[in-house]
Amino acid sequence: MGAVLAIAFLFFTSLSLSDPSFSHPSCSDSRAPVNLNTTLRFCPYNGSSCCNSTGDMQLQKLFQAMNISNPACASLLKSILCARCHPFSAELFTSNYVRRPVPVLCNSTVSRNSSNDFCSKVWDTCENVSVLNSPFAPSLQGQVGLPVDSNLTKLTDLWQSKTDFCEAFGRASADGLCFNGEPVTLNNTGSSSPPAGLCLEKIGNGSYLTMVGHPDGSNRAFFSSQPGKIWLATIPEEGSGGILEIDESNPFIDLTDEVYFNSEIGLLGMAFHPNFAQNGRFFASFICDKFRWPGCVGRCSCNSDVHCDPSMLVSDNGVQPCQYHSVIAEYSVNNTAVEASLATAAKSLEVRRILAMGLPFTSNHGGQILFGPKDGYLYFMMGDGGGPRNAGDPYNFSQNKKSLLGKIMRLDVDNIPSAKEINNLGLWGNYSTPKDNPFSEDGELLPEIWALGFRNPWRCSFDSKRPSYFICADVGQDVYEEVDIITKGGNYGWRVYEGPYLYDPPSSPGGNTTLNSVNLITPVMGYNHSEVYKNEGSASITGGYFYRSKTDPCMYGRYLYADLYAGAVWAGTETPEGSGNFTTSKIPFSCAKDTPIQCISIPGSDFPSLGYILSFGEDNRKDIFVLASSGVYRVVRPSRCYYTCSKENVTNVASPSPATPPTSSAGQLQCRCSCILVLISSLLLLWFGVI
Repeated sequence: MGAVLAIAFLFFTSLSLSDPSFSHPSCSDSRAPVNLNTTLRFCPYNGSSCCNSTGDMQLQKLFQAMNISNPACASLLKSILCARCHPFSAELFTSNYVRRPVPVLCNSTVSRNSSNDFCSKVWDTCENVSVLNSPFAPSLQGQVGLPVDSNLTKLTDLWQSKTDFCEAFGRASADGLCFNGEPVTLNNTGSSSPPAGLCLEKIGNGSYLTMVGHPDGSNRAFFSSQPGKIWLATIPEEGSGGILEIDESNPFIDLTDEVYFNSEIGLLGMAFHPNFAQNGRFFASFICDKFRWPGCVGRCSCNSDVHCDPSMLVSDNGVQPCQYHSVIAEYSVNNTAVEASLATAAKSLEVRRILAMGLPFTSNHGGQILFGPKDGYLYFMMGDGGGPRNAGDPYNFSQNKKSLLGKIMRLDVDNIPSAKEINNLGLWGNYSTPKDNPFSEDGELLPEIWALGFRNPWRCSFDSKRPSYFICADVGQDVYEEVDIITKGGNYGWRVYEGPYLYDPPSSPGGNTTLNSVNLITPVMGYNHSEVYKNEGSASITGGYFYRSKTDPCMYGRYLYADLYAGAVWAGTETPEGSGNFTTSKIPFSCAKDTPIQCISIPGSDFPSLGYILSFGEDNRKDIFVLASSGVYRVVRPSRCYYTCSKENVTNVASPSPATPPTSSAGQLQCRCSCILVLISSLLLLWFGVI
């Protein structure tokens, strides 16, 4: 059943990668490593590194300024400084979502492994050595240390003991990557067997496009529909027999007057500010029609900056160029509740128009928005804008660095410039651009752009355990559906490539991009259309999440994704963890016999028919939900579907009971409506995701 795809071939010498185009975003500045032609002069890294020659020289100057007299200590501190060049510095310099001034040092105080006690070695060697502007100062680490009167300090001036020092800077190797003075060797535990299956329980019948856990950390979540409504719902305990508590007649906010809904068009994303509990700010991403709503205004994405004339564009399905606009709008609950976390409704009055952009055609709009867990910036996923009959990005917007189409953007919505500044900077709305966006190094890029070369990124997520893993599914054209790990300034190839394959566009009125000008980052996972349809048929990938819940221990750490039409689900396994090397397996799935709402089976089988798999969701407990046209499904314990998982503790867990009808009247009503809803959803979403 499982198709094995090893798209990202990685060859390791210790931890050096042979080709950065096959790497995940492992540098501490969110970039992929660069490929070195020669070994760096100061830091002993070659092959693949997070430093170029300029960064290497800067580290050398920093080291010389420390004025370390003891050679043994100097050697250790040099290796610690040079760890910034390590191909996996993002993991080494991040702990509990906090970026650190030095890498996490391997600490045997916890692991009891004396051969891996680099932290103690640093202390024993350097404790009485004076260092100018020591990187181990407590203030840099956010720790309480000894008072310091001089910039020339010893470790004993800064820390009471080795134990205190290693508690602040150390970590056991079993808890993640740690630095021991040498390139880290990943433990290859071998390819683990894929899970026996995915067990689901159906807890709701609504058709939703987006799910976001409530920022207050409770068992509540927001659900949005494509036509333009957002609801606040309470999620029942797993296995309790309860269903999703959601009042369809009372939405949290109703944007249907602003949103234009039709096939791929509608309310496509929502995001809540990281400080929502304090400021009550949240955001919606949607498509509007300027002929139906006066507030639908914005500059056309086909413009002189990208050498595109809107009057020359061919209308698509009777829709005029830039009739539709992609909008990000800000809203607030501050006037509806004393505390934002207590609000159960919000007014549909925009606080601020963050961005508005006219779209050339009627498809490939992306539209998801996410806040970065480490930086707090808003990420906006935008497709290439489509073309007449989806004709392969004919104007080559995805590779055009002056176009926002086919890009992932990174915006600062906390620091809003004045209207004059926005006009002078040529921004598309009320936001500023982070100074470390890629344009700071590539002046040809628009300042909003974080990554480029996408066709239609459909559902992205940050790994809750390793936030440096920013992963997106990108819908293909004719042959291949891909999953990419997103890196700062990365180019993912479209329309020069479709996944790992060269793409030959049927028409190119907007010109072409040369092959050698694209430094391609290839997919880490994906599938050919022929794998889901033996005969001719559409395929459209739906991105998901790394599974981090304790509910299904055999699924833990795997990336779940699906195909919109085929109803197929895959699990991607990274082996070794941290390598960027994934294998994938198609995973069978079943509905638990004691599911609160009965699942509809595929005719002639016991397998559930989910309809279209529109999206995935994750709640505050890290449980994963499948958002399908037929309803809301939660991933539950494997034993509830009689799947065997050796890691599951089934002690005192009741065996699944035979199928019984839902006990609540609400469940019975939902059960009776399931077939009708599946049919209606299928008709409404017939063309959704046809790219």
